[in-house]
Amino acid sequence: MIKNLYRDSVSLMQFSEKLRALEGIAQASAVMATENNIGLLVEAGLLASAVPPSPNDLLIVVAGRDEASTGAALDSAEAMLTAKAADAGDGGVRRVIPRSIQMGLESMPSANLALISTPGEYAAAEARKALQFGLHVMMFSDNVSMEEEIPLKQYARAHDLFVMGPDCGTAIINGIPLGFANVVRRGNIGVVAASGTGLQQVTSLIDRFGAGITQAIGTGGHDLKSEVGGITMLQGIEALAKDKATRVILLVSKPPSPDVMWNVLDKASKSKKPVVVEFIGADPQTITGGNIHGVKTLEDAARAAVLLSKGRALKRFSNALPAKYKSLVKPAQKKLKKGQKYIRGLFSGGTFCYETVLLLRESLGSVYSNTPIKKEEKIPDVWKSQEHTVIDLGDDLFTQGRPHPMIDFRLRNERIVQEAKNPETAVILLDIVLGYGSNMDPAGELVPAIRQARKIAAKAKRTIVFIGSVCGTDSDPQNLSRQEARLREAGVILTDSNAQAARLAAAIVS
Repeated sequence: MIKNLYRDSVSLMQFSEKLRALEGIAQASAVMATENNIGLLVEAGLLASAVPPSPNDLLIVVAGRDEASTGAALDSAEAMLTAKAADAGDGGVRRVIPRSIQMGLESMPSANLALISTPGEYAAAEARKALQFGLHVMMFSDNVSMEEEIPLKQYARAHDLFVMGPDCGTAIINGIPLGFANVVRRGNIGVVAASGTGLQQVTSLIDRFGAGITQAIGTGGHDLKSEVGGITMLQGIEALAKDKATRVILLVSKPPSPDVMWNVLDKASKSKKPVVVEFIGADPQTITGGNIHGVKTLEDAARAAVLLSKGRALKRFSNALPAKYKSLVKPAQKKLKKGQKYIRGLFSGGTFCYETVLLLRESLGSVYSNTPIKKEEKIPDVWKSQEHTVIDLGDDLFTQGRPHPMIDFRLRNERIVQEAKNPETAVILLDIVLGYGSNMDPAGELVPAIRQARKIAAKAKRTIVFIGSVCGTDSDPQNLSRQEARLREAGVILTDSNAQAARLAAAIVS
């Protein structure tokens, strides 16, 4: 326990990954010592019993092969976290890191946005302070109740401010990526999205298709529920409608509550700009009319926005697998044994998981998941696949005591090997997410597990087909082209989007 030391959740996830990479360390977690975090560590088996909560202190837990390894890791962790910046060599004054929003404003008086990434039980109070200082707010923090969210958003709306979140993982404001976000070019398309990886997919594809973004505004997952009323999405539509640089507006979300959906569509219809709407799982025809263009997939949303931004007419998007992927179906099928008939999807992005389940169900029927479309398709044991199974490894159950799977690939790698041992596994379907906050070398993390899985299958005279898509751009720190090249070298079939990966997998096992 390190007293009176705070670090935000993103930096702690990345720091935990560094600890796990130390020699002799099997598992590690660095968290603020809140009651909730301590409970999660106990449930994950990293703490034998609960310790008294101390929310202002940082708790580090490691598990390793022996006492020497764990002791060395803890010493290294404490040294890294408590290292103080050296005094200026020229006799100048060492800069003091701001410890409050007010101190931050004093050092940066022109700032107009605060990013809140504290433990959930403190996030609402910090957001309220930021709003009272006249700042827009992005709440990366989760575990904030709707009872706390609603008055914050109402206050913000009354004072012409935005609250993005809580649980807003991604935004791009004035060209600056925030949270888990990609480096994309500036352009004339404005996005408002209630999903993090959904926003990452559309903005990355827009960049890939030759266009760019004005603003990408995250709303958080609760915003489009009846209780909240879509406050942030409605504000976002209004702001983008007034923005001279924005020519096209793109909205992304799972289907909102019906009353909120019609309010959102009404606001969009009054914007006098083309509006592309992807309510994932909703029938596009029911929301299309006038200046509103409903689409079915995240890829279609990006393509439609780009066409409209260039003044081109929209074409009807096909649900069929493109010809360049059709040619891959029969060669893949010939490699499979008779008993290999199921898809196993292992996802780090919740929106990618949800979109995949929807698309697979269209041609394969039931698909089991921890985030199912139908209650009867909820998988009984998330640690064991059955028939067609698609798992969101970013679900809270899997991240207890662990960093998010976009940072830490260990759990997904273990699951890849596990699925390869199952004689019924035909296709392993993956998403790979690049950008700030994500693992700096996803391909480097995945390839050893993929090769191990192939060896396991080969010993049993089987072949596993690996299919995936990489969400990102060449400007991302990980570099899209470099990551794709390494995955292809390992035999992974890559498609341009998550939707096409799902359709290709379905075609192979149909």
